[in-house]
Amino acid sequence: MIENIIAEINSLTLFSQEERDAIISKVKERETKTKKQVIIECLVRKTDIVFTPEEAVRQLYLQRLINVYGYSTSRIKLEHAIHFGREVKRADIVIFEEERPTTEYIIIELKKSKLLDGKNQLKSYCNATGATMAVWSNGQAISYYNRKDPNYFEEITNIPTSAQKLQDILNEPFTLKDLIVKDKILTDGKTLKQIIEDMEDEVLANAGVDVFEECFKLIFTKLYDEMLSKNDKIIIEHFCSNNNQELDYKAYQEEVKKIDDSRFRQLEFRNKSETDLELKRKIQELFDKAKVKWKGVFSEDEKINLSPSHLSVCVSSLQDIKLFNSNLQVIDEAFEYLVNKSSKGEKGQYFTPRHVIDMCVKMLNPKKGEHMIDTASGSCGFPVHTIFKITGKLFSNADIPESEKESVLKVFGIDFDEKAVRVSRTLNLIAGDGETNVLHLNTLDYDRWQETFKSREWLNTYGTGLKRLEDLQSKKGDFKEFNFDILMANPPFAGDIKESRILHKYNLGFSGEGNKQKAKTKVGRDILFIERNLDFVRAGGRLAIVLPQGRFNNTSDKEVREYISQRARILAVVGLHGNTFKPHTGTKTSVIFLQKWNDDNLDPKYYCPKVEDYPIFFAVSEKGGKDNSGEYIYLKDEFGNKKMDSHGHYIVEHDLHNQGGELTDGIAEAFTDFAEAQKLSFWQEG
Repeated sequence: MIENIIAEINSLTLFSQEERDAIISKVKERETKTKKQVIIECLVRKTDIVFTPEEAVRQLYLQRLINVYGYSTSRIKLEHAIHFGREVKRADIVIFEEERPTTEYIIIELKKSKLLDGKNQLKSYCNATGATMAVWSNGQAISYYNRKDPNYFEEITNIPTSAQKLQDILNEPFTLKDLIVKDKILTDGKTLKQIIEDMEDEVLANAGVDVFEECFKLIFTKLYDEMLSKNDKIIIEHFCSNNNQELDYKAYQEEVKKIDDSRFRQLEFRNKSETDLELKRKIQELFDKAKVKWKGVFSEDEKINLSPSHLSVCVSSLQDIKLFNSNLQVIDEAFEYLVNKSSKGEKGQYFTPRHVIDMCVKMLNPKKGEHMIDTASGSCGFPVHTIFKITGKLFSNADIPESEKESVLKVFGIDFDEKAVRVSRTLNLIAGDGETNVLHLNTLDYDRWQETFKSREWLNTYGTGLKRLEDLQSKKGDFKEFNFDILMANPPFAGDIKESRILHKYNLGFSGEGNKQKAKTKVGRDILFIERNLDFVRAGGRLAIVLPQGRFNNTSDKEVREYISQRARILAVVGLHGNTFKPHTGTKTSVIFLQKWNDDNLDPKYYCPKVEDYPIFFAVSEKGGKDNSGEYIYLKDEFGNKKMDSHGHYIVEHDLHNQGGELTDGIAEAFTDFAEAQKLSFWQEG
């Protein structure tokens, strides 16, 4: 029995192992005449109590309130009665004001496992008592709130210690150093998606605004604010590199804490003691500067449409999240949620998980100087991770050296969803240090691109990227075929194309051969993407395309498989786990890796002579990195804590690649061995 309780305590990962061990050391077993019980002496009541999972969270948090925040047990009451007319409810923990010991100061809710339930309970408690602050936690995540008025709970960085006031928390200096140390994603166990859902519940759902647009503006602005502190980031990195050893992220944070940041820039995307109107003016000015820095995402006259009071709540919710991170997964999850709420899910296109993207990039092995494109770019994961690979630099708020920019500007993305394009342009503009080749175009309907180019607004936004794209045309003025070296894409695979005008442009729009060819009335969208993608790539170029599993084994798709094998060598087929694209779809998918036939040996890197018989690499993922609900599964240590990589990101547990040595070798490493043994041209030295 006691072993189960200890396991329960160790699952409460919000608390450090030291905090958990301190509570575990006090747990005892007591045997009565009828049963065994696990008990502990309550830190406040000073009597033995039965130790339940709910009590585990409470005792851990009481320990923190006493030892870290410095609150005396005389100011703390448990199961405090709160009256609602004739009804009485009991708050888990209440801290009372020091000067007025009968007045509720902070109310803490620990029994509600879900944030929304706990928050609603806290609102009612605070409104009934007048308490100004509240805390919710389930032992794995935590939220701190200031009851600004009866209508809104505004998130705060923390609650005050016994020696502080609320104003001390609101007005404390806050630099990039503080953001690294106090990043809510790591310290509070939250995700950006969960925080946006909380913002929706608090203000956005009834704000009368486009939720996607307003959240996008705020994330865009906050990214810019973090970017402005890039000189401080250089100082931090220099300081932490002086010990000449590779630090894990927690050790890195401890090193960062030692830095004197008195001369660092103060972050502006923060809700301090200014009025709501003053805050809105400050955030709007920051947004205006971001639009100038990263052009073509918002119009010049675009404004933040949230009311001052709603904006105040949203800024408070986002201010303690570090958005600049190595793999963009934090932002990806949020944008996938936002874009999917509007239109993207209906088209069967979902953002590709970062570990799948990394597998594809590792297997296709892009090199500096090669041209790469994603024809259904979504949030631009494939292009951005290609930039990571060729520059050796992950997503950060540091400038890309001029020597790398030429290679970065050979990376392209195209998507027909305007919202997704703006998301991907933002991430690509940052990863590409202010320049990008992400274009808003319908990949399949290339005959109508010329009409799109007539728009002055479109050309002002995308014209520079278009010029670079035109330089890669196989025939000048013809947008059917291009000479890209690499293509990676996860095209939409829901719905059929039925327009004969589009279908008649594709070989796969017809059935039969020669004079017996017959036009089809409809073709799967992803099937047309196969042909279109092959047209984008030069002879000897290579591709990775995510497709529904049925294309590989349906009898009716035999002609599709034959078409592929006529035009390219099938390098590999990797079956992805069924949970990969959950919660949005449970469709089973695979990634096909191809190299277009090329008998010309002038450039050995692209030599792929056509042969009839050759080996193909097959693999099936057994660890997809997500559970049946679509939530990420993270690698854990022996104490049940989620493990972080050296960049401060929780490591998704999968078998697609070794995650830079954090996991055992996976499918990508096995393919590398295969590619080198088969002497595939793009895996040869030189």
